[in-house]
Amino acid sequence: MGILSHEPAIENLKVSVHDSSLVFPSFQVDETKSLFFSNIDQVLNFHVQTLHFFPPNPDFTLETIADRLKSGLQKVMVEYEFLAGRIKPDRETGRLEVQYKPYGAGFVVASSELALDEIGDLVYPNPAFMQLIIPGLSKFDDNPLCVLQVTSFKCGGFCLGVSTNHALFDGMSFKVFLQNLGSQSFDDKPFHLIPCHDRRLLAARSPPQVTFEHPELLKQPEGAENATVFDCNQEELDFKIFRLSSDDINRMKETAKLTETKPKTKLTGFNLITAHVWRCKALSRDVDNNRERESVVLYAVDIKPRMDPPLPVSYCGNAVLSAYAAAKCWELEDEPLAKLVERISEGAARITDEYARSAIDWGEIYRGFPNGEFLISSWWRLGFDEVDYPWGKPKYSCPVVYRRSDIILLFPDIGGATSQGVNVLVALPPKEMIKFQSLFSFIFS
Repeated sequence: MGILSHEPAIENLKVSVHDSSLVFPSFQVDETKSLFFSNIDQVLNFHVQTLHFFPPNPDFTLETIADRLKSGLQKVMVEYEFLAGRIKPDRETGRLEVQYKPYGAGFVVASSELALDEIGDLVYPNPAFMQLIIPGLSKFDDNPLCVLQVTSFKCGGFCLGVSTNHALFDGMSFKVFLQNLGSQSFDDKPFHLIPCHDRRLLAARSPPQVTFEHPELLKQPEGAENATVFDCNQEELDFKIFRLSSDDINRMKETAKLTETKPKTKLTGFNLITAHVWRCKALSRDVDNNRERESVVLYAVDIKPRMDPPLPVSYCGNAVLSAYAAAKCWELEDEPLAKLVERISEGAARITDEYARSAIDWGEIYRGFPNGEFLISSWWRLGFDEVDYPWGKPKYSCPVVYRRSDIILLFPDIGGATSQGVNVLVALPPKEMIKFQSLFSFIFS
């Protein structure tokens, strides 16, 4: 296990924007059309930025790469027509939807005065990396749903920054979008996968039928109609990355097996890491040593295969719900790792078709948000660096990170899924970080 805690040496990537434009569909758009948002989509009306770093390729000039990506973005609109639209409330119901009138998607070309190997460790979320997408966003004043920024480095490498509204995609459907963007940047490749846009597959029932209590959800307070799930207060935070190798994860698995009581419990890498992080996070926060305090951890579960009938793998939209596990601090401190893994596994298993339908119906009535002490957000196995482009696959892909004490991120290492390692990104008040680090490291001592 390793810990990264250094502050990045490069605070200014010296990025200059050379061109910004809007990309429109090459076909006539029916401006009366709109895209329905499920209740899961409704609360995710904010942008998510991802960065995709590419080494130099002598067969492709940076001008050619930018031209191919711009053309690919236009071609991909054949199947993602809504990308040129805008999110607005329906006049009758007030529900958010995408109105298809083509205002355009954003495309920006920029350059950095630095070489790719001069900007530091790509795994470490340098706040300066925001310069690889934020300047592009600032070029448009009507909040496009999709903006691409191509930033070249002096070595010949480049970064593709992508900003999309989260209401459009979850992580898995965003990967399909990237795969389709990559395929359409070739001269003659078909779409990787034709997306399914029938979001009414996750529409609430009429009338809504809430058949579970859903403690993982919190009703929206009055007067907060425009709030989103990730509204938060800013605070001073220490920041560290805990890097786990495949050997570290295997050691955790062997430790859990020693006290395993339910052989059917899934001792997956994600379940093991989530259980361990949960214990460390809850006990580091408990500065008053209140062993009776209850801690609730949230983590995302893909509901596509859990629905009856299952949703198609090509489903485009947010098909993810928050599972939860709850325990008192004394249980988190005293119980063996295997028992905590059981709680995580049981939380995911709780989400059946009926549970998911009930949660969606709950959102129809209350318009609320996930409710827990903190959320574990995993980008570990999404595989954005597996996407094929004419100039090759990314060296590394990652989201732009905003440091939050109530969100802990799991990132892949450089090499993606093939590396088998994972980086745990944690931001906490300094006193809590000291205790978290001690607890996190103890299992490997």
